[in-house]
Amino acid sequence: MSAAPDTADVKSDAMNLWPIGNCEVAALIDSKASIRWGCLPRFDGDPVFCSLLEPEKDHGFWDVLLEGCTRIEQHYVRNTPVLVTRMSADCGNVIEIVDFMPRYQRHGRMFRPVAIARIIRVISGSPRIAVRLRPAHSWGAQTPAQTSGSNHIRYILDDHTQRLTCNAPLGWIRNETMFRVESDLYFYFGPDEGFDADLPATLEAMLEQTVSTWQHWVRGLHLPLEWQDAVIRAAITLKLCQYEQTGAIVAALTTSLPEHADSGRNWDYRFCWIRDAYFTVQALNRLGALDVLESYLHYLRNIVDAARGGHIQPLYGIGGEAQIEEHIMPALKGYKGMGPVRSGNQAYEQIQHDAYGQIILSSVQAFFDQRLLRRATVQDFEALEAVGHRAFDVFDTPDAGLWELRTRSHIHTYSVAMCWAACDRLANAANAIGRSEASKFWQDRADHIRQHIDDHAWSEEGDHYSAVFGERTLDASLLQLLDLKFVQADDPRFITTLAAIETGLRRGSHMLRYAEEDDFGMPETAFNVCTFWLIEALHATGRDADARVLFEEMLSRRTPAGLLSEDIDPRTGALWGNYPQTYSLVGLIQCAGMLSRPWSDAR
Repeated sequence: MSAAPDTADVKSDAMNLWPIGNCEVAALIDSKASIRWGCLPRFDGDPVFCSLLEPEKDHGFWDVLLEGCTRIEQHYVRNTPVLVTRMSADCGNVIEIVDFMPRYQRHGRMFRPVAIARIIRVISGSPRIAVRLRPAHSWGAQTPAQTSGSNHIRYILDDHTQRLTCNAPLGWIRNETMFRVESDLYFYFGPDEGFDADLPATLEAMLEQTVSTWQHWVRGLHLPLEWQDAVIRAAITLKLCQYEQTGAIVAALTTSLPEHADSGRNWDYRFCWIRDAYFTVQALNRLGALDVLESYLHYLRNIVDAARGGHIQPLYGIGGEAQIEEHIMPALKGYKGMGPVRSGNQAYEQIQHDAYGQIILSSVQAFFDQRLLRRATVQDFEALEAVGHRAFDVFDTPDAGLWELRTRSHIHTYSVAMCWAACDRLANAANAIGRSEASKFWQDRADHIRQHIDDHAWSEEGDHYSAVFGERTLDASLLQLLDLKFVQADDPRFITTLAAIETGLRRGSHMLRYAEEDDFGMPETAFNVCTFWLIEALHATGRDADARVLFEEMLSRRTPAGLLSEDIDPRTGALWGNYPQTYSLVGLIQCAGMLSRPWSDAR
């Protein structure tokens, strides 16, 4: 629910965004029902709707204006990403806008066109509206040329053409004329193909089938007793971040939303980080969404096959592309003028050793889980061994770390622990396929790395594990030693490490990643997933009451759509960073499952 459009605060409006999507493309709709972000023809494409990063431009959006509008309310259709926006005027004129991207089974396969459907329904009165569809191309630099037919307008973009088919008077749509709505209006902004079917009947059928598809997907989830609405919304949004063609999972749907005001920490997250995708799959596994795991494992097998000498990059393109060159896009000034706007991410060139562990941890379930349509094979194990050999070869060498430092490298404890996990889980997988000698081989390597961590990561002076070998620095990723099963919750070393992290990195109800200067100075915002890691650690060490208080606090920080971005200002509670952030939603799901009362309380 939002304030009247003429009083909406710009800052809050930027995070009052409602994703729609179909696992092929996605868009973000603001509190005024304006589509302000959407890339075509896939997640990492040219932002045809880009006004989120340049609100002063007169293009890059698609909105609907109701004459005399004084109130706007929004909600999703239950258990779907189908958005309903109700606009009301004081005189009694009311309309509803239904926004969705079609997704359902057709001809034995999933139908998910590069298309946005909008239905405008008259609820009461004699409303007058104007529709303004102003796409952009070349990263906001240009508006597309147009041609039109009897019931459509074609928009000629850089590398493809989109077609708007509608039953509204075409001249009024092209000229953005205010007109009275006397019956429901239907808009389909999709591929440049003739729409031969009856438009209203077809879009109504698409809507019904899309709603049914999503509700049946949610019906198969294993939910905790408590906080089900929050978990369902997080799960749907994580699913929206999967590019189903290949199985890749993007870290977020946006680029260049800054981590804090004028920070310069503006990154493109529309790619598949091996780390982020591992966490996403882990969370959805908890809910039983095996379709995401199976698709992602197909993507990973192709990454592993293409890896030379077992080397794994931190991230890849959603089509498996290895090169993701980073460029500044000058036509867009950035959110609230806070540039730069970046396309691509140079982190693909970095060395980040934790990726080896995440590849193997994501893959190992397929050696054990009999529910999967495709179980892992001996050939899969042999391919993963190349990754394991690489992990062992490099575990004690410097890397950029999981926070992707751009100008320095260290031997990061988290990276080494992930290399340990790679070898440890390979030993488990070898057992599963009856290779006892291979299991002993990998367990010996895991034991060697474990001893190395204990010898070099422990700070006697600080009485805690250090984020960097040979130092006494703190980093929230040390809390993940528990999730990796490297330590147990009652291990005195973990207890003192947790205490040190709380003292050094906790800011009220939120956790910093680290509290030292990096390439861009001193971090000012907390990283939402780190707060969830703290909640997990509190729960594991018997501090359930504290954990629940923090969890409820994080739930209260969600946007009206029920989602979270990457960062939060501990002083103001303002959300910052790319949105919706898979990391943050993963933390929400994991903590809800841990903290919820059991189903036996309700049965």
